[in-house]
Amino acid sequence: MTTARILVVDDEDSILQFVSYNLRKEGYEVTCAKDGDEALAFAASDRFDLVILDIMLPGTDGYEVCRKLRAIGDVPVLFLSARDTELDKVVGLELGGDDYLSKPFGIRELQARVKALLRRSAGKGTGVGTVEGTPIDAAGIHLDEAAHEATFSGTLIDLTPREFELLACLIRHAGKVLSREQLLREAWGWQYLVETKTVDTHVKRLRDKLTQAGADPAIVETVRGYGYRISA
Repeated sequence: MTTARILVVDDEDSILQFVSYNLRKEGYEVTCAKDGDEALAFAASDRFDLVILDIMLPGTDGYEVCRKLRAIGDVPVLFLSARDTELDKVVGLELGGDDYLSKPFGIRELQARVKALLRRSAGKGTGVGTVEGTPIDAAGIHLDEAAHEATFSGTLIDLTPREFELLACLIRHAGKVLSREQLLREAWGWQYLVETKTVDTHVKRLRDKLTQAGADPAIVETVRGYGYRISA
């Protein structure tokens, strides 16, 4: 089994030592960076399975590092931050972060988040009632999770990873109304957000992408006061 490689980025030596020591004890290969520019240099020259990223970094902050990481690949990003407002969490996740852990944190919680993100990035947990890698169809959309592609009438729908996960979740439950909380949990594995407006933002973007591919955006139906549904 290949050892997962993790990049830990924080300007506090105590955090770097605490996190890297405990992750290495779990068998992970860990690289440390003390600022955003150093982190980006590591990411450009090497491959990582996960990036644990502080937001308040000197120079290039964590938000900007995440944007640049998303431009070169799809490595999972776990934000660490002393910022604990709901808005901070939503901003981090909408910029492409996969999870958000507030400081101070316990090592067991960090380890659990790391394991969950690595499982997700390995393609596990694709949803109830589906066989991983089996193409599925709904509302004229053909979804191939193994290839991470969605098409409408043969036209590729140009989706970000987050948009693809949202569409895949809706199609796996075609005809069923899913609440915003369910979509946060089942599509993206986010357990802790109370604010659900990020779902609405991504649905809007998903509808725009469907329109560009020639599909009717109304196939993603809003069920007022509850959530969303895609036609069976």
